[in-house]
Amino acid sequence: MDDRHFALYRSPLASVGGLAVSSVGQQQVFSPIENRKLPGYAGVLVESGEGRLQTEQVGVVDVKAPTFFWLFPNRTHSYGPHVAGWSERWVLFDGALVRDFLRLRLISERNPVVSLIDPAAVQRLFASLRIELADDTAIGHSSAAATLHRLVVEVARQATMSSSAEKRKDIQTVLAALRNKACASLSLVTFAAQAGMSLATLRRKVVDATGMSPKAYQLRIRIDRAKELLTMSETRIDEIARTVGVEDPFYFSRLFQRLEGCSPSVFRERHSRS
Repeated sequence: MDDRHFALYRSPLASVGGLAVSSVGQQQVFSPIENRKLPGYAGVLVESGEGRLQTEQVGVVDVKAPTFFWLFPNRTHSYGPHVAGWSERWVLFDGALVRDFLRLRLISERNPVVSLIDPAAVQRLFASLRIELADDTAIGHSSAAATLHRLVVEVARQATMSSSAEKRKDIQTVLAALRNKACASLSLVTFAAQAGMSLATLRRKVVDATGMSPKAYQLRIRIDRAKELLTMSETRIDEIARTVGVEDPFYFSRLFQRLEGCSPSVFRERHSRS
């Protein structure tokens, strides 16, 4: 049998440990599946290609390999590749333990699609499922149930990794832009819109990442730049103030005093004596 196209179907001997795996397979798909319902749960690994998933709960979601998505019983769904097709592996399962997966949000009908960070780990688990389900015995079914449990946990782990990585990438890009524009006149409303978010979302993300509002973060960058200039140059304090975007040197001195506990001139004197 071609390793790129196979399917194993078994009538589960029993729900082993609250899980029962009924089938596993691998195939090349060239046309979408439209408006289908399944009697149980399914997990689909898209190994290559791209397309879409559509459900009543999430609407249309783009799918691009390597990606994993969950399908839920008695829910109408459509999915499949664009013109070029895709390669997928799938598993069908059910059992009382799935309620715990849902309660713990290891699988979610609201967030069924997971972009995989480490697809090889998921592929290895599918390979194990194929071997175990081929052994149509109590031991084979028990092994398949255990592997399915590991698959659910692995996909949930990668969902967390993917989400965290995307959030870190998103906020780091925003913070870098705020740093680059810290000494210039900046409308945060315009900046937020250019970053594709509302001002409230910008503020929340920056506070979450730095503990400071965007304005406070930029002020901190300005004062740190001023400290560098005070310690590394003989530039007059009023010129340093203008360099970091504060036109009024007296206001600059008040800001510096508030954040550093001393005036700019005292800061310079202390450093010169060190």
